[in-house]
Amino acid sequence: MKEIIASEDELNSIVIYLNELIPKDAIIFLTGNLASGKTTLTKAIAKDRGVEGEVTSPTFSLQQCYEENLFHYDLYRIENDEFMELGLFEEFDKEGWHMVEWGDDALKNFLLSAGYEVFTITIEPYDKKRNYRIEKN
Repeated sequence: MKEIIASEDELNSIVIYLNELIPKDAIIFLTGNLASGKTTLTKAIAKDRGVEGEVTSPTFSLQQCYEENLFHYDLYRIENDEFMELGLFEEFDKEGWHMVEWGDDALKNFLLSAGYEVFTITIEPYDKKRNYRIEKN
């Protein structure tokens, strides 16, 4: 586990670390309170990868797919059974990073038991910055 304290202007240091740590195919759970910076981190990753379009939270669409093998999910309003019924689980087989907001431990444990590479980034306020706790599950 590693902790990095950074402001929004310093997110590049986190992205550099993630690029060194996380393999090209992985599921990354983003945890933290509402407005903690989960989507902001995803935007920084997208920018680093050269994504030119707007990066927004997929609150209503459940999933956003960006070029450069970047996928973004918001599971705030659905249960795991519904996630499976919608066929979104199969999306995790696609090459790339899958950024998952509001995923629960049951989903994480299921993905681990299925053999996926899973990481968790916990984001918490720290003064006027954020503390990013990064761990491989």
